[in-house]
This record gives sequence, C-alpha cells and structure tokens, in this order.
Amino acid sequence: MEMKSKTLLILYATQTGNALDVAERIAREAERRACTVVIRSTDDYDAVSYLFLFLFPFKIIFLSNLLDTVLQNSLPAEDTVIFVVSTTGQGDTPDSMKVFWRFLLQRNLGSHWLEGIHYAVFGLGDSGYQKYNFVAKKLDKRLSDLGATAVVERGLGDDQHPSGYEAALDPWLSSFWSRLNEIKPHFFPKGPDFLVSNEELIGLPKFQVTYHNVDDIDSRLSTATDFKYLQMQIGRARSMSSGKVPHEKCKPDAFLKMVKNFPLTRASHEKDVRHFEFEFVSQVIKYEIGDVLEVLPSQSPAAVDSFIQRCNLDPESLITVHPREMENRHIDNNVNTLDVPIKLRTFVELTMDVTSASPRRYFFEVMSFFATAEHEKERLQYFASPEGRDDLYQYNQKERRTVLEVLEDFPSVQMPFEWFVQLAPPLKNRAFSISSSPLAHPTQVHLTVDVVSWTTPFKRKRQGLCSTWLASLDPEQSIYIPVWFHKGLLPPPPPSLPLIVIGPGTGCAPFRGFVEERAVQSQSSTIAPTLLFFGCRNENNDFLYRDFWFSHSENDGVLSEAKGGGFYAAFSRDQPQKVYVQHKMQEQSERIWNLLCEGAAIYVAGSSTKMPSDVMVAFEEIISKESGAPRESVVRWLRSLEKAGKYHVEAWS
Repeated sequence: MEMKSKTLLILYATQTGNALDVAERIAREAERRACTVVIRSTDDYDAVSYLFLFLFPFKIIFLSNLLDTVLQNSLPAEDTVIFVVSTTGQGDTPDSMKVFWRFLLQRNLGSHWLEGIHYAVFGLGDSGYQKYNFVAKKLDKRLSDLGATAVVERGLGDDQHPSGYEAALDPWLSSFWSRLNEIKPHFFPKGPDFLVSNEELIGLPKFQVTYHNVDDIDSRLSTATDFKYLQMQIGRARSMSSGKVPHEKCKPDAFLKMVKNFPLTRASHEKDVRHFEFEFVSQVIKYEIGDVLEVLPSQSPAAVDSFIQRCNLDPESLITVHPREMENRHIDNNVNTLDVPIKLRTFVELTMDVTSASPRRYFFEVMSFFATAEHEKERLQYFASPEGRDDLYQYNQKERRTVLEVLEDFPSVQMPFEWFVQLAPPLKNRAFSISSSPLAHPTQVHLTVDVVSWTTPFKRKRQGLCSTWLASLDPEQSIYIPVWFHKGLLPPPPPSLPLIVIGPGTGCAPFRGFVEERAVQSQSSTIAPTLLFFGCRNENNDFLYRDFWFSHSENDGVLSEAKGGGFYAAFSRDQPQKVYVQHKMQEQSERIWNLLCEGAAIYVAGSSTKMPSDVMVAFEEIISKESGAPRESVVRWLRSLEKAGKYHVEAWS
C-alpha cells in the first residue's frame, strides 16, 4: 500500500496576494494545533519538472512526460490538501495556476487517480462579477471527478461582503478543523483540544532585514544612466518585497512622461474623469489595442516620512531584505533579491503601502504583542478575534484606515521593522485599459481615468492613491512614471471582423483605441462595421469623448451608418425614467442581430456590478426576439460565442 504524507499540504494560487494571505492564516491555525504543514504555490509544486526543463530544453517531449510523472507521483501521494484559489478577470485562473490546471484537465487521469486523497477548497472572488469564484467551483468539481474526497464543502470568500472574504473563512475553517479531526486524527498528535498560545507561536517574522555600511553600495550604480538607475532601484526594492507575486516583473518595462492632462467631465460634476497622454522617455514598448498599462503610484513623501519617524527608523539606512527560513513550513516567496543594498526610505516608498491601503487582521494580532499600554493591547486582541471581526471592519476597512493612521491610534506599539516588511500592505501597481491606438500614436500611450474619491461613514474624505497622484501631475514637470504593459481581456480584432461594443462610463476607454485603430486601417483597406453603445449619467456633464465619437460617426467615419456602423449613447439621469446601454441595444435589436449573423464579435467593458450581466440579458432577449429561438437555445449559443473567443468582457469594481 502506498504511504501517504502525514503533512497537511496547502496549495495556493494567487494573482494579487490575497490567496497567499489566506494560506498563511490557515498555516498559522494548523501550527497552533501542532499540525505539521507545508505551503506551496501551485506553480512551485511541480518545480522539479521546471528545473529539468531548464537544464535540458532539447528534451521537451520527454520532459513533458516527466512533468506528468512528477505530478502523478506527488499529488496522489498526499494525504490531505487544502486549495486556496482566487478567480481573476472573468472566471480566469491565476497565472500561477495555469500549468497546474492544464495538467488536471488531462483525459488520461482516471476517476480513481486521487482516490484516498482528502481535500478542501476555499475560493476568493467578487460576487459583482458574473463568474463569481469560478476557479474554486471548477477545481472542486475536477478534484471530485478524479476520485478525491472533500473534507468539507467548498468555502467561497466574497470581496463584496461587508467583512470581506473573512466572513466566509472564519466559519469554514471552524468546520474544517472539526471535521478533519474526526476523519484524520493523526494530524493532531496532541489531541483535538490542544492549542498553542499566540504568544508562543508568533516567533520571528518571515523576513530578515540586514543593515549595511555605505561602502557596501555597488559601484555599478554610480555609472548607470538615469533610467537605468531608476529601473535598477525599483527592481531591487520590489524583488525584495514581501508582496512580490512570482509571475510579476520587478523592473518596469518603460518610463513615461505626461504630456497632457485634462478633464473629460464638467468641474461641477460629482465625478472627475481625466484624459492623460504620455510619451515614452526611455525605450518605446510595442503594445496593441486592448492592452493594459500598469502604473506604480507615488506615495505622499510627507506621509512616508511620518511613518518612518513613527517607527523610529533611519531613512538613510542601507538595507537588504531576505526571506527567513521557517522551522516547520515552507513559505513560497520566490524572492530573487540582489545583493545591492537600498535606502530604507526608498524601500518603504516603493514597496510598502503605508498611506492608502488598510492592513489585514493579522497586522492587529501582531501589534497586540508589542503594545505596552494594557487598554491598547486588549483592543488589538479583540480586533484580531473572531468576535471582533465586524467591529474591526467598521474601524479599519470601512474607514480605509492606513497603516500610519492605525499606528497613530495605538501609540504604545513599537514593532520591529521586519514585522512591518511582512505585514504592511504591499504597494500595488494600478492597472488601466489603454485608450489609444499605437497606429495613431506610435510614441504615446493614452489613459482614461476616473479620479477616485469618497466619504467614509465617519465623514472622512478619501482619495484613490494612483488616480489622485496622476491628476495632480503637471505636464510641464519632468516626472518619470514607471509602467508595465500587459495583455488585457480584450484581444485586438482584425479589421475584417464586425464589432458590437458596449462601453458605458470609463468602459469606453479601450474602444476609443479600437476606433482610432480602425480609422487608420480604413485609409488603406476595407474595415468591417462597428456598433458602439456608450452610457453615462448626463449628456452635459459626463459625456466622455463626445466630439471624438461624433467625428467618427460622420463623413464615412468608422462609426458612420455609411460604413455600416453606429454610435448610440444612453443618458441615465436626463429623464424621469433611467435609460441604460441595454435599452439603447433593444432599440437597435435588428441591426445587432444582422451583425451577429454576419459573424460579429461582442466586446463589453466597464463596471463589474450589474452592467455585464444586464448586457448579457439584453443580448439574450434581442437574439430570442429576432431569431424566434427559445431562450435556452440562445443562452447556449452565447456560451458558444464565448468559447469561440467572440464574446469578451473586461470589468472592474
């Protein structure tokens, strides 16, 4: 009989780091129960195969089989596996899970392949999206199909819940530990009631900060060009960050300089939407319409200085940050640090979000160990407990308190810098749909950005870090903006493909690039018709790019009826009854149906709340009405369009 591992395995698949946070928490709870646990990223789980593939690239077919063999010999050898997986985009697997998932879908894996294996799945998703927690749901089904047995029903964390994913995680974990003890008591050698105290378990932070002398600075930096130096500095800092995700590039692809910054909405309007134009100031990066630009935002220098002062740190210290080995579990940080030190202040401002993001619950738990005032310690312990979860949400997430603000509320806490490196929210790049065509603007990139601001329940004014920073920039200044280019969820269509595009609000951004591209293509070739549906609140307040759309709707433009196209705008608040893009679609049902019969592709972009599902329902009603087909058949047909790559959605919350 095959020997099973006596170690609890946690496999996580993360895109932004949330799944790793959950995996870490589960590991801590396992350790409190004296349960031996190992954490692996799904792309690290088959690392042996990648090593062979790197060493022997000419043996691709052989090594592909070796990858299968390694996985076949590893996963079935486990006893119990917890999967923590996030869902990205429109039901997509995280990048770190793609190879693992493709392997699990192989037909040669029989229904008994995972027989005897116990598993549990916890998913992280956002119910504002149509395919809510789709990855967790399909992983759960596939594991069951392969013969594995679920310890408990899958748990589904929802970002839309008032308490976030922890509202589902707390009861799910309680059920999991109870059920696992019933069926697998060997995981708990000291009995079901044994719990290590938090004080005993806290130990050392998982990152170690090393301080260096000035002489340790690599002399290569003194001869580097400005851009080279900036790129190396950002790359060094972010390669050492605790929030580094394995698939992310640390060094920026390029640097941009803003050349235009103007509002698209009226000054009196409640929303401030801006049009930004940037020029490449380093190397020019080739991009396509539908691509996404990631921007590294700049934090307030004064706030960064306040954080450093509050923590009694020397901003000029030269440091390197390395993962610390843990005794009984493996943490996959995959941090490829360089040996060149960096200033502590630079590390904080480039990697640690101390001015805009709220810390997680574990931050408050660790703070409680370093609070010297008893009333502060008690309050922090309460916030970190399941009983205090809702009050913590009201204090922390609902008010969007920053790390700096939390520290100011608990002045007796003096925490070592290593803990801040581990627990402070990572400074994340902000992603924006590119709203320009490289054919029309070969040395530029354009963005359409909603400058985020809101008021908290306690009447505190809050602003989005990146959008507010971009809006504050003066094109006359020489500010170098580090950026990364990525493929989005809207692939560039060939000019011969008819299009039906729906982009209310800033969802119109990528389609501005589509129209620009087709306008250039139309000068040398025939282009297919494009129907574009736009929506906003008021025609006079937030009709984004009004003149642009109208100019391309006339004189044989891309959106003109002469070219088989059309532009239709819905203004939801300009009449007593609200009018949305789906209502304008219904008015053009015949044109939509005719274009679909010609093989048109559908593109949808905008808010992830109700819009994508409302648009899908509108298509169902239009197709059913125009074709006479029953609704069930229409739903199947639209699903076939998705599978064929002719129904694309890019939505954001």
